[in-house]
Amino acid sequence: MATLPGVITRMSTLFLRTLRDDPADAEVPSHKLLVRAGYIRRTAPGVYSWLPLGLRVFRKIEDIVREEMNALGAQEILLPALLPREPYETSGRWTEYGDNVFRLQDRKGNDMMLGPTHEELFTQLVKGEYSSYKDLPVILYQIQTKYRDEERPRAGLLRGREFVMKDSYSFDTTDAGLDHSYDLHRAAYQRIFDRLGVQYVIVAATSGAMGGSASEEFLAECEVGEDTFVRCVESGYAANVEAVITPVPAELPYDDAPAPVVHETGQTPTIDTLVAWANQALDGRSVEAADTLKNVLVKIRKPGEDWVITGIGIPGDREVDFKRLEASVEPAEVELLTDDDFAANPALVRGYIGPKGVQAAGGTYLVDPRVVTGTRWITGADEAGKHVVDLVAGRDFTPDGVIEAAQVRAGDPSPDGQGVLETARGIEIGHIFQLGRKYADAFELDVLGENGKPVRVTMGSYGLGVSRMVAVIAEQRHDDKGLVWPREVAPFDVHLVIANKDQAAVAGAQQLAEELDAAGLQVLFDDRKASPGVKFKDAELLGMPTVVVVGRGWAEGTVEVRDRATGEATAVPIDGAIEAIIAAVRG
Repeated sequence: MATLPGVITRMSTLFLRTLRDDPADAEVPSHKLLVRAGYIRRTAPGVYSWLPLGLRVFRKIEDIVREEMNALGAQEILLPALLPREPYETSGRWTEYGDNVFRLQDRKGNDMMLGPTHEELFTQLVKGEYSSYKDLPVILYQIQTKYRDEERPRAGLLRGREFVMKDSYSFDTTDAGLDHSYDLHRAAYQRIFDRLGVQYVIVAATSGAMGGSASEEFLAECEVGEDTFVRCVESGYAANVEAVITPVPAELPYDDAPAPVVHETGQTPTIDTLVAWANQALDGRSVEAADTLKNVLVKIRKPGEDWVITGIGIPGDREVDFKRLEASVEPAEVELLTDDDFAANPALVRGYIGPKGVQAAGGTYLVDPRVVTGTRWITGADEAGKHVVDLVAGRDFTPDGVIEAAQVRAGDPSPDGQGVLETARGIEIGHIFQLGRKYADAFELDVLGENGKPVRVTMGSYGLGVSRMVAVIAEQRHDDKGLVWPREVAPFDVHLVIANKDQAAVAGAQQLAEELDAAGLQVLFDDRKASPGVKFKDAELLGMPTVVVVGRGWAEGTVEVRDRATGEATAVPIDGAIEAIIAAVRG
C-alpha cells in the first residue's frame, strides 16, 4: 500500500471521527479502541463497516498473508459466497451446520446458503479441472468473506457474523505429499504471525465439523480469548482443551471391595451435601468430592436422527466442559435435559441419578477416562434421598463407552507424562488440519495414477482469520492511551502533528510532510485547526508507530520525534529531521 508521492493524507479531510467514550456494547479493549479511533463502525450485531484507517490495516495484513501464500507456491482463486445446497447435501454438512448457517431461497425456490467455509466447492473445482497424477500436487487459496449466524455475536471483530478468512486447500496423491503440504503451511503461518508481531502458541486441536486427522491451532495469547489452552512447561506440550487426551490410570483390583450398599442420605442433591453426609455418616472414612461419581444428564442428536438421553459420569470434583463435550460428539448436537425430559423419564431422579438409572431409562452411559475398572464410587441410587456407597466400575456397572468431557485443570498431569499442565487463554487466529479423503470420498475425487489405475486424492485445509487479525493485534498492542500498531500493519508510517500556529512552523510542517512522502514514507498529516491537546490525544489513540511534532521547538530549530510504543521523545535538528525520521521508521 505505498502512497503515491504528492498524495498526503490530511486529517482535515480524512473521513474520520474519533470518540472520547467507549461504545456501550463494547466489552473488550480491541472493540472499544477500534470504534473510538474511527477504524470501524457497527452496522448490525456482528457486522462492521471498515473506515479508511481500518481498511488500511486490514489490507496490509491481507498483503502479508498473500505474499507468504504465494511464496509457498499456492495459487489464488476466488469462489462465490452465495452457494447452492447440493454440494453441502453431498457432504452432509447442510444438516450438520444446524442454525449456524445463513440459509435462503432464490425466486425459484432453490435452497442456497451464504458460505461458512468452502471445502465442497474447492473439491468440486479440482475434480472438474484435473484428472491425472501429473496435475498434482496443487495448493489453491482464497481471501474471502464468510458468514456464520452466531447466536450471540460479541467482542467486535473477534466474533462476528461476517468476517474475512484466508482458506487454502492442498490436493495430493499420497499421504507423504499431504504431510509436505501441511508442513509448508505450518511454516508459512509462523512467518505470517512473526511478521505481524503477534505473540502466539501452536496447540494440538480437534478438526470439528471439517473432519480430518492431524490438526493444530495457532492461538494468540490474550486474556480475553474465548479459547482455553493448556501447556506443559517441562515438555513444551500444548493443546486446546478440546484436544486434551486424559491420561488413563491403570485398572485396580477389586477382590477385596465390599459389596455396594444403598444409604438413606436425606437432602443431598449436590456433591457438597453428599460429601458432608459421607464424612459424618461413614465412620472412619475421609471422603472428598473426587470420591463421588457425578452424573450429568444431556441429550445428543446425530444429524438426521432422534435425541438420545446420555449420562456423563465424571469425578465429583470436576465439572463438564461443554466445549469438550461438544467436540467429542461433533457433528451431533448436545443439550442439557429439560424439566419436560425428566418428567417423561421417571427413572431419572434429579440429584440422585446413578449409572443403572440412565441405562434403565434407555439412555447411553458414558464415563470419564478416569472411571476405570476397579475404581470405587459414591453415587446416586436412582431414588430420591438415596445414594450407593462402594459402587465398583466393571463389577457393579459397565459404561457404554468413554468420553472426554470433564474440565481440564491446571495441575493435571500432562498427556505426554512429562510434567503438569498450566492453563492460559487465547484467540484462534489460524487452524491447519489434514482432511485426508473425507471430501474426496464424498465427491469421488480421483485422478489417474502412474500405474494407470484411479487414485483417491487426499486433502489438507488451512484457515487464517484475516479480519480477526486486526482485532487480535489491537488486543495485544494497546495501552491506556490507545492503539500501538506494529510498523508492518500501521495505517501510516508517520503521524505528523502541527502544534504551532506560527506561519513559518506551518509552512515548515507542510514541507516536512512533502519530503517524507517523497522519501517513500506514508504520512498522516494533522493539519486541523484543533488544539494541540486534542491532536496529541488523537495521535495516541490512533497509534501510528512514529509521531513527529512541529511545535514550540521550531523556533529553536528542532522538531520532536516520538516513539509511540516506548513513549520516548527526541528533539532533532530541523536540518537533519528527514534522515532522523527515516531512521526511526526503518531502523
